[in-house]
Amino acid sequence: MTLFFPDLNVWLALSVAGHSHNRDAWNWWNALPGDARLHFSRYTQIGLLRLLTNTSVMGEQVYTLKEAWAVYDRWLQDPRVEFCPDPRQIESSFRQVTEAFASKAASKWVGDCWLLAFAQATHSRLVTFDQALCDFALQQGNNAVRPG
Repeated sequence: MTLFFPDLNVWLALSVAGHSHNRDAWNWWNALPGDARLHFSRYTQIGLLRLLTNTSVMGEQVYTLKEAWAVYDRWLQDPRVEFCPDPRQIESSFRQVTEAFASKAASKWVGDCWLLAFAQATHSRLVTFDQALCDFALQQGNNAVRPG
């Protein structure tokens, strides 16, 4: 079985037809191996709900919270998609990944490091459109992929 952990930007691109990366995201999705399994974490679940209901992100296509939950629930109806709770070892993985930024102001990287730590702790392949995060993941020994 091949495990994938899509970043929030990938879930959003898959969920919103007008998203700039929608086509690349679906091309990646359609090329997945038959044994692929994709994880939502609490972080990506909350993030998807937050972005779908944010007028600054969605403009006139903004969702109500009820509609955003329906999008998330549709993802979970796909047998390849599941919610994965935080693994026990996530704390140590998270601290280890953030070491690269220990002497820096790293506000943007805190969330990205958590995503990478989650991917490592669940033995999943991180999937992101963020090239810097993808490069960092590869430097950390994670098998990351950028759709498209």
